[in-house]
Amino acid sequence: METTATPVRTTTTSPTETATETATKTDVCASAPQAHPRPDGQDRYTISEVVAFTGLTAHTLRWYERIGLMPHIDRSHTGQRRYSNRDLDWLAFVGKLRLTGMPVADMVRYAELVREGDHTFHERQELLESTRRDVLARIAELQDTLAVLDHKIQFYGGARPAPERV
Repeated sequence: METTATPVRTTTTSPTETATETATKTDVCASAPQAHPRPDGQDRYTISEVVAFTGLTAHTLRWYERIGLMPHIDRSHTGQRRYSNRDLDWLAFVGKLRLTGMPVADMVRYAELVREGDHTFHERQELLESTRRDVLARIAELQDTLAVLDHKIQFYGGARPAPERV
């Protein structure tokens, strides 16, 4: 697998950038860069360490690898998985996608597109824009629900309880 296929950090495109400049960038994902426990080059984590960092289970990490949501994970000479900082960044991004409610099949498709290379930028963008529209619709629905709750809370806050009968 190409090293450019695994996302690591968010990159923004300035309005003055040309499409050619955008197309030559590596897909880099996740929120703001985090400090990693170990520097690149010395960043080999066991599955139990990744479990501790991410809160995911070992079963989930193996499943992500099996379904193609995780890129190829390096192995030690004894066959143990060895995750890198890039893998941790990718898992953080996948966690954000999960929070959006994106179906696993779409997450796997996105991961496949990343591995296919830069010529899939447009398709990846469309997939993320579709997810963004879904998130915005959910936010609007939640804001409406919040307004109803606020109204009821205000009603109960202003209501006086009936006097008790003796």
